[in-house]
Formats: sequence, structure tokens, C-alpha cells
Amino acid sequence: MVKISDVALAANVSAATVSRALNNSARVDPVLAARVHAAAQQLGYRPNAVARNLRRQGTQVWALIITDINNPFYTAVARGVEDVAQELGFSVLLCNTDEDQTKQDRYLEVAAQERVAGVILAPRADDSDVSSVQSGNIPLVIVDRRLAQPVDFVTAASFEGAVMATEHLLRQGWQRPACITRPADTATTEQRRLGYEDVVRRHGLPSIVRHVPFHTDSGVDVINKLFGSADPPDSLLTVDAMLALGVMTSLKRQGLKIGRDVGMISFDDADWATVVEPPLSVIAQPAYEIGAEAARLLARRIKKEGPEDPQTMIMSTTLIVRGSCQRPKARKTR
Repeated sequence: MVKISDVALAANVSAATVSRALNNSARVDPVLAARVHAAAQQLGYRPNAVARNLRRQGTQVWALIITDINNPFYTAVARGVEDVAQELGFSVLLCNTDEDQTKQDRYLEVAAQERVAGVILAPRADDSDVSSVQSGNIPLVIVDRRLAQPVDFVTAASFEGAVMATEHLLRQGWQRPACITRPADTATTEQRRLGYEDVVRRHGLPSIVRHVPFHTDSGVDVINKLFGSADPPDSLLTVDAMLALGVMTSLKRQGLKIGRDVGMISFDDADWATVVEPPLSVIAQPAYEIGAEAARLLARRIKKEGPEDPQTMIMSTTLIVRGSCQRPKARKTR
């Protein structure tokens, strides 16, 4: 991707001059403006619509960069951020990365170039590069997925939630739980895997873990292979609602009934969880509150209030038991 800095280098001018010239500012000498436009055309530079929007709104704008707006968890997080931001006099620009590292990097660069007041980021991976924002001294708060480096962070208790879910499956009488999770570079889902593995290890059970990439058929192939094997699991922990939908669809196609043939608990209490049959048991996360607390923390950072050290807030998760994880009682024989 061609950046403003690339155009500036090619035209031998500053990045600020490039920005003004591409926005047809009268403050730029016509000769320099012509050089900028020529360099931009030669390099194939295309101004970013997000950046133009930020320029119009000024420094009272926050950039909220999330991984998947279709995921109901992130929709609720975004609502929490927006509600608090509005109360405090800020506007929120929503950026959806689609779990794409390149898109995330581009949004972070735009946020840095346009000097937004602050950034709230749900990172694609734990090694995501946020240096463009940090080098500009723009306050940054991470939500949901931890970064490898210390930074302000608001999340839910994923390890604890996975322990609760797996223990509950075993208490219901299921004996071979499996964990269907996301790529190993996704910190939060790794915590869920570790919580699951902690339980099965303590109970002397085999660890059955399958990783499913983002933007696939949501685990259909994984489920087909698992339940087509000689020794399939009898219950499942899925690490997010989008994954749960794909898993449930695959089980239905195989003629397996949840709550009868297979027990199931998923993270995230999506709106549809109570209307499927049987209703889906979940580990509910306080998604709205995560967004709201991240917004409050960002506002404090902008005002330079509170301790200087990075803050971590881990919110409790709740097990909501419904029909999907209840094991049928054995029928009495005469």
C-alpha cells in the first residue's frame, strides 16, 4: 500500500505538504502541488476516505478498530464505546478489519496520520504492530485480545469462563469434551483453550482441540472429521458465537442433535442463542461494559488522569445453562 510518506519522499516535500496538496489547499505553492499530484499519480496513491472523514471531524474523534462487525460480541462492544464517547463529547469512527492484518495496519496508520484523539483496538493478533499510534503519543486502549506488549487493556475472564464451561459439561455426564477454537495467535481464544485443557488434564481426559481459521465455513470440515472418526467427542466448547453457528449447522447435517447426541457450550450470549432448539448454553461476556470501560479509560488517558502504568481490567464471565449441554437421563428398564 502506498503511503503519504512515500508520496512525500518521491516529491521531495513533507508529508504535511502532501496532505494539504491532495486536499487542494490554497496554502500550497502551485509548483509543489503539481509535484505532489504527479508523484501520487505515478505511485498509484489513493487518498483514504477514512482519513478525509477524520479531517472533517477534527481531534474530537476516536478511532474504534474492531475485527468483525458481524460478530455480536464486537457489535455490543462498539455500542458501549459509542455511548460513553457521546456522553463525553467525542465522536467515534468505526473501522472493521475483517480479521485482516493489512487492513488493521492501514487503519492504525490513518489514525496516526490524522491525529485522532485516541484509539480503541481489538487486535487481530497478539503481535500486532501499534507503533504508528504510540509514536504519535496517541492514547491507545486494547479490548478483548491482549497484546504481547504492555498497554491499557480491557477484557473478560476467558480462562475462567472456559474452566466453568468444561467443568459443567463433565458434571452433566459428558465424558469426551472437545474445544473448537480459533488461530493460535489470537490471545483471548488461546486463554479459552488453556482453560479447557486445564480441566481435561485434571480429570485425566484426552485433550481434543481443533483450530478453525477466520472467514471459513466456520468449522464445518473440522466437525465432519471429528465426528467421522472412530472415537469422536461427545461434547463441545466453541470459543465464539460465529463459530458456534457453523458447528451447529454441521452437526445438524450429520443428523446429530445437540442436547441429545452432543453437549455444547459456547462463548458469547448472542441474540439467537435462546431461539435455537435446544437453546444454547453460553459463557456470557459483558461486551457492552467492556466497550464502556475502555471508553472511560481512554478518556482518562486523553485528560492525562490516573496512574501512568498500563492498566488491565478483567471482567467476570457468567455461565448461563440452557438445554444444549444437558445430557439426557438413561431410560429405566423394567
